[in-house]
Amino acid sequence: MFKKLFLTLSLAGVTFSALAADDATEAVVRKAVLSLAPDISIDRIEPAQLPGFYQVIASGQMVYVSNDGKYLLNGDLLDLANKKSISEKAWADFRKTQLAKVPQSQRIVFAPANPKYHVTVFTDVNCGYCRALHEHIADFNKAGIAVEYVAWPREGVTSTSGQPTATYTEMVSVWCAADPKMAFTEAKQGKAPKAATCNNPVKDEFELGMKLGVTGTPTIVADDGRVVGGYVTPEQLIKALNKKGA
Repeated sequence: MFKKLFLTLSLAGVTFSALAADDATEAVVRKAVLSLAPDISIDRIEPAQLPGFYQVIASGQMVYVSNDGKYLLNGDLLDLANKKSISEKAWADFRKTQLAKVPQSQRIVFAPANPKYHVTVFTDVNCGYCRALHEHIADFNKAGIAVEYVAWPREGVTSTSGQPTATYTEMVSVWCAADPKMAFTEAKQGKAPKAATCNNPVKDEFELGMKLGVTGTPTIVADDGRVVGGYVTPEQLIKALNKKGA
């Protein structure tokens, strides 16, 4: 019995030591990243599949930092044996986790009665390709795809003068409209929405897009976190969605 107890305590000690080492290493990696930009927002630090490195997601970018904080790699990490991108898998997991925090009430949703697929689309009401995509919303729904829009004004939230951008103001009016879906569709057709304000998610969704590495609109994200396109037809989108797990 004493031998078993000693073994248990020894294993516990090893576990605690490993955790302490991991915390210390993470602190070194965090310090190294912040030395490049003190105000950078670090969203995730975890051991990478590349031995001796940690994977870091910060301000919409992914990098790999050595455990001693001396080296940084910026690029796509590939698993040659399985011919898969380790970086993209990590990005997909991160997007999925973060998007799950956005409630339905903060999205503008166009969905069929019993959708087979769900996608989140970062959109700008004045973006030409976004407008072209929305022209086919009935076809997407007919194909069994639920399209859930979140706001991503390409001009940003504020201008260089610190004032709200025109697109941000317009998208706030859409999200705050009495009938957001109608206001959204009309805005996509070039009709400016009636000015309105309310407690809205537009700024938060824009910042979320930045965190997830969104650089343009439309950006379509599958329910597993993969980016599956920009402007696409229903047929192209279904083909991309069916690659899930491939």
